Amino acid sequence: MSIEPTTRTPRAQRRLLAKSASVALGMAAFLLAAGLILVAGRSNARAQQEASSGKLRLATSAFKVGGAIPKKFTCDGADTSPALDWNDPPPGTRSFALIADDPDAPGGTFTHWLVYDLPAGQRRLPEGIARGGEIQGGGLQGVNDFQKTGYAGPCPPPGKAHRYYFRLYALDGKVNLRPAASRQELEPALQGHVLAHSEIMGKYQR
Repeated sequence: MSIEPTTRTPRAQRRLLAKSASVALGMAAFLLAAGLILVAGRSNARAQQEASSGKLRLATSAFKVGGAIPKKFTCDGADTSPALDWNDPPPGTRSFALIADDPDAPGGTFTHWLVYDLPAGQRRLPEGIARGGEIQGGGLQGVNDFQKTGYAGPCPPPGKAHRYYFRLYALDGKVNLRPAASRQELEPALQGHVLAHSEIMGKYQR
């Protein structure tokens, strides 16, 4: 009967160390992969949770968010309203409202666009909404600070760039205002009825 020697040869020790290192590397790779899968799973779960909770996200193809607004959408161009898109709102949404304004105007916040009572099933405003109290397909427009009904684009005085915010509100009902309502009428009608809101901002300089 042979007995295993208690002292290993240098070659056996090297083989043992190499095998141990290989096992350790394999275990590290496994743990790394498992960690990545877990992070990805959490990210997917978070995205699914946000989608199911109806988190509102407003977007536009007209300009890069935070970037310059093209002249086409300003008083120096065609003064065309930009296209706006949004995702599914929270459950219970019955209508949408939109306010676009310039907080950098010399006399204080200047209103450029008011939209309200947009249908709950609507997910976009196409480019070039016609001016007037009623929007084709549903919804109404209010009076901006140029005293015109509908959209009026950026038109700042020469100098520093102004910021222009577009804010979309998901509401639990309609505001039930007449066409060509003022901001002073719209804002109180929104209070206590906003389920979610989202905003984007662009800049314009003359």
